[in-house]
Amino acid sequence: MELNKRVKRDTPPVRVAILNDYEVVVRGIAAMLAPFSNRVEVVELDSGLPVSQPVHVLLYDTYAAAAVDSPEVDRLARDPMVEHTVLYTWAITDEVIQIAATRHVSGVLSKSLGGAELVDALERIYAAQSVISAPEVEDEDTHEGDWPGKEQGLTPRQSEVVVLVVAGLSNQEIAHRCYLSMNSVKSYIRAAYRTMGVKSRTQAVLWGVEHGFRASPRARLLPHGDDHEVPRA
Repeated sequence: MELNKRVKRDTPPVRVAILNDYEVVVRGIAAMLAPFSNRVEVVELDSGLPVSQPVHVLLYDTYAAAAVDSPEVDRLARDPMVEHTVLYTWAITDEVIQIAATRHVSGVLSKSLGGAELVDALERIYAAQSVISAPEVEDEDTHEGDWPGKEQGLTPRQSEVVVLVVAGLSNQEIAHRCYLSMNSVKSYIRAAYRTMGVKSRTQAVLWGVEHGFRASPRARLLPHGDDHEVPRA
């Protein structure tokens, strides 16, 4: 589905919070949005924490997260700090779209979107449009963000599957979490193993632990710096 033309706005930039359990993922999205700071202001990057300040849009990256039919999505959509909750995902299926509608989610956006397209979509959502953006061809090679294993040659989808392998999920659980078929999960695992140079699940887990495939500590990250605030227990 093609995005409509850019929404004309004379208001300040859309205030955006980005949520995911992996620091490298949220920082990658923030870097992708940085050239559009006159239109979108990334005010918060969260790793495993609720949003702490009012924002127009919460961009929830579903990378290695619970399935979109989990209570977590309900909680995010009803957060009083957030005007609009948006799912940012590879899995734009009829099932996901239906689940999003019942969870009061304002948009479902594909990770294949480029930075300009993503900003256009966020502006439309802030303007109270419901946006489902799924390119006709889902090409993960066009993803501009960052993810664990990118430097080692893993694609985003391979990386996500490996993260779930490291977390101890079975192939069937990964398929449910990522809205993939079992054959697709097995294909991603085989391709990832070749890239990683491993031959077994045990070796893959060890490789993943050594290469940062565990979730970041719960933290509120600073959008424009390397420092981060770890909340007190």
